[in-house]
Amino acid sequence: MEQAIIAGGCFWCTEAVFRDVVGVTEVESGYIGGTNANPTYKEVCTGNTGHAEGIRVTFDPAITTLSEIYDMFLGTHDPTQLNRQGGDIGTQYRSAIFPLSAEQGAEAEAAIARWNADNRKVAVTTIEGLDGETQTAEWYPAEGYHQEYWEGEGQRNPYCLAVIPPKLMKLRKSFKGKVKA
Repeated sequence: MEQAIIAGGCFWCTEAVFRDVVGVTEVESGYIGGTNANPTYKEVCTGNTGHAEGIRVTFDPAITTLSEIYDMFLGTHDPTQLNRQGGDIGTQYRSAIFPLSAEQGAEAEAAIARWNADNRKVAVTTIEGLDGETQTAEWYPAEGYHQEYWEGEGQRNPYCLAVIPPKLMKLRKSFKGKVKA
């Protein structure tokens, strides 16, 4: 199994997308890229901690590759919006990849280059936290009520009902062979 850490706006929305990907065994919402140790949702929402709302995806690379994970990430949110996704505004909603190794960093660069070559707008997605061979940005799991949010409370939340289904449709349309039945 491998892991990848990505941030593409609201973690509820990104988590919902990757729970539908074949080969993905776990998706955990959390905070990464900031300065405060053990940040809370309330602190991160202020935009003052420097953290992004992100997800840590655990996947089987024999079923879905890291390259495909990054392509799905870029293809299911708007990587051209700086520090925002739709109505969510602030650095905590930035589009970013947090590689866990130099190889993942190189794959992130390649994925962004592919996306830019195929689209008219340029991605502002950043690659953050990599220092040599180790990931230096600390991962902090979000509070329990944020985990698997779409499967529970999210399906009653008007925000989620407006934002998540279009992302799931993008996944199903553009990555047909990679969606769970």
